[in-house]
Amino acid sequence: MRTAVAETPVIVAIDGPSGTGKSSTSKAVAERTGFGYLDTGAQYRAMTWWMLGNGVDIADPAAVAAVADKPVIVSGTDPMAPTITVDGTDVSLPIRGRAVTEAVSAVSAVPEVRALITELQRSIAAHAEAGIVVEGRDIGTTVLPGADVKIFLTASPAVRAARRSAELTGQEAAGVAATQAALARRDAADSGRKASPLAKADDAVEVDTSELTLPQVIECVVTLIEARKRSER
Repeated sequence: MRTAVAETPVIVAIDGPSGTGKSSTSKAVAERTGFGYLDTGAQYRAMTWWMLGNGVDIADPAAVAAVADKPVIVSGTDPMAPTITVDGTDVSLPIRGRAVTEAVSAVSAVPEVRALITELQRSIAAHAEAGIVVEGRDIGTTVLPGADVKIFLTASPAVRAARRSAELTGQEAAGVAATQAALARRDAADSGRKASPLAKADDAVEVDTSELTLPQVIECVVTLIEARKRSER
């Protein structure tokens, strides 16, 4: 059941590394508040999927930059059924595969890619009528620094690895130790890139989800949204 939190559009930025509960939290908060939902990571994955499918050498930043404006990426913002297409093709499943996962950091580190995707994200947020929950890694610091509410989710490496492993099945599955190592590599790449690195905004509220249930995290975020709106009245 949705409960309106505010009468005016609200932008909520939820950042953090993989395995902290960003997607589950963001979608649930959006559904509960009646806001739209945007998974920015899916947009970078979509760009990466296109690059791989078109034979672009992702190890060559210049090659990636040269064609970054070619794919048409469209993101749906319904938290109950978020969609993402590339040139009209539904890519919601293939972008979660291992090939894309292993390549997305290299593609997303290219400044030209980030500039294009950031412009797309800002446009979507600007046209959100009721409000929107935007999840990613640089939303509160770079994409939407003026967001009304900023949350940075964290969790211990072991918990993050266990959660990530549980999400994968079949050929995509990996042991927790291997998953933890992969997450550590991704963190290093995302935090160390020159263009919009993964970082906590100075005015973001950090929430450690290691020992919290999903309902508890959702309640925490909704409470912060409500508190922010009360302070503006």
